[in-house]
Amino acid sequence: MKIGLVSYEFINNDIAFNISQMEKAMRSVQGKVNLLCFGETFLQGFDALNWNYENDKHVAISVDSEIMQQLCNMTLRYKVDILFGYIEKCEDSLYSTCAVIESGKLIHNYRRISKGWKKYWLTDSHYKEGSDTSEFLYHGHSVMIALCGDIWDYPERFKTNNLLIWPVYVNFTLVEWPQYEIEYAEQAYLAANQTLMINSISENPKCYGGAFNFVDGKIKEKLEHGIENILIVEV
Repeated sequence: MKIGLVSYEFINNDIAFNISQMEKAMRSVQGKVNLLCFGETFLQGFDALNWNYENDKHVAISVDSEIMQQLCNMTLRYKVDILFGYIEKCEDSLYSTCAVIESGKLIHNYRRISKGWKKYWLTDSHYKEGSDTSEFLYHGHSVMIALCGDIWDYPERFKTNNLLIWPVYVNFTLVEWPQYEIEYAEQAYLAANQTLMINSISENPKCYGGAFNFVDGKIKEKLEHGIENILIVEV
């Protein structure tokens, strides 16, 4: 099974552009990978919310939205499955969520359990976390998903003998990254022997992206920061 880790740029509150980026990645790996993984909240952008529910409920999308159906259709068109972060609206609640679409169907919808995705000192009860950290089955492999701060706050909840996929959004400087990537590899090892970490690129604020294959707490493979690229890992 081949998995592509996509370090591409997103633009906050520009879903059309971000979907075009997803489509660009899918076109580029047609026939080469089974699954493409994008970063945390890639669909809307990590800083798309302003913590006013009356605004943010229109930024978020539901699992039965036209946008989600569009993404499902893209997996059929390009024959490439996708995993991506997004802001989800379910009834009157908002979540930081990671969706997995396989062959046109939403097969997994993981909601982040740690609160660091939001400015919790500003938000009300509409902004919620999930509680379920179950694995899902993909091409015969059991896979665990964690989002960003999950592995720092609750590593024990993600302990697995299988693959961990870890979409994040972290905007370290190029000077800071060499130390932090070592720390992230070590932290991931508290949960899994192999972790695939995906970070996105953004201009405002500046974020240099990156993608990593961590094995036994060490960096086995990685992408250069600041350049759009896809790291293909065979698992």
